[in-house]
Amino acid sequence: MKIVLTLGIAWVSICGTLYAQSQTHAFLNARIIPISGDDIERGTLLVRDGKIVAVGGSDGVDVPAEAVRVDARGKTIMPGLICTHSHLGGIGGADGSAPIQPDVRVYDSINVHDSGFKRAWAGGLTTLNIMPGSGHLLSGQTVYVKLRGGARQIEDFFLRDAEGRVMGGMKMANGTNSMRKSPFPGTRGKSAALVRERYIKAQEYRDKIVRADGDPEKMPERDIGLEGLVEVLEGTRVVHYHTHRHDDIMTILRLREEFGFRVVLHHVSEGWKVAEEIAKAGVPCSVILVDSPGGKLEAVNLVYKTGGVLERAGVQVAFHTDDWITDSRLFFRMPALAVRAGMSRAAGLRSVTLAGAEMLDLSDRIGSLEVGKDADFILLSGDPFSVYTKVLETWVEGEKVFDRSDAKDRLYAVGGYGAGADSEPYFCCFDDGEN
Repeated sequence: MKIVLTLGIAWVSICGTLYAQSQTHAFLNARIIPISGDDIERGTLLVRDGKIVAVGGSDGVDVPAEAVRVDARGKTIMPGLICTHSHLGGIGGADGSAPIQPDVRVYDSINVHDSGFKRAWAGGLTTLNIMPGSGHLLSGQTVYVKLRGGARQIEDFFLRDAEGRVMGGMKMANGTNSMRKSPFPGTRGKSAALVRERYIKAQEYRDKIVRADGDPEKMPERDIGLEGLVEVLEGTRVVHYHTHRHDDIMTILRLREEFGFRVVLHHVSEGWKVAEEIAKAGVPCSVILVDSPGGKLEAVNLVYKTGGVLERAGVQVAFHTDDWITDSRLFFRMPALAVRAGMSRAAGLRSVTLAGAEMLDLSDRIGSLEVGKDADFILLSGDPFSVYTKVLETWVEGEKVFDRSDAKDRLYAVGGYGAGADSEPYFCCFDDGEN
């Protein structure tokens, strides 16, 4: 009887989600920021079956009679926000046994019921690149997730490519985080040497597979760590590289030139010092800004002007939360500060939407309000860069996952650390006396 009842409840839940997605919703009279085009001061957004089916001026969109009409007058609608660097979900990646561990998959440690994801909804976030920490030269494989409602397991969050493979990158780091006692490197030079050594082994592994030409007798012994690095060498897995100082940034650019991998530079506290070099390499940057003093010494030259300097040099710029380093609920603060320091408004808006989608190879699905893309969007009470603006609603694939007017959801929008801190944050570089 209990089993039947449970199955019945689950079926009702599934049917309710499918019904919500199959309904046509028309959001009328809103200020729409599509990112891919000019703002629409009085626009209509039409969504059905989890997709955007129309977006334009109120006079130019035919609204079906059966559509659920939402008067969004006085509100702003824009794409759901994309964080290219998050640690939500109580994650843990590589351990202390070695400085390079490409076989580790961060999604084997993610708790989809972690209420940090509710904080992310409250901040308007709909897609994340969840990564292991930065205490290793290579701490494992990242995973790109869509924060869908009703998730019961990590598979419900997965974003998959055209072949059905789970999408994600590879997390690497340089600088002081990974410089500690053996077997970890003690210097920057040794750090780069260890990375080169492992990529050469990956090249050799790849070449053996090519020479085997499908003959199982000639295939090398399987190595799941080298498999991950071969994906990096082939360009199907992007390297997300934690780095701060300008000399560390240049080391990464040399490694990229030597081994040909695709890379996104993360943090880049001193990126403004080598903006031209980054632009010449054609490498995008995922930047973090913090508005309080403290942190590591190698980030002492972090400045708000970085986004604008990189933009003017021709670099693609996104921002990220690094949650808990900064709170997902305050994501808009970063592009707002960057715009105040000289970044263009258009680039600031792209930095938390379409720029991030492009860095994650997802721009054909998300990042802008265009016909055919996923219906991931947020309703705001005002301008995105105003300190007075609140995220009112967050929608993922046509389903409302956050509503500030609901007291249960509002808790995660306004509560302090105790609101939803049901798992300890992962301190990638925290010295607990054991390291």
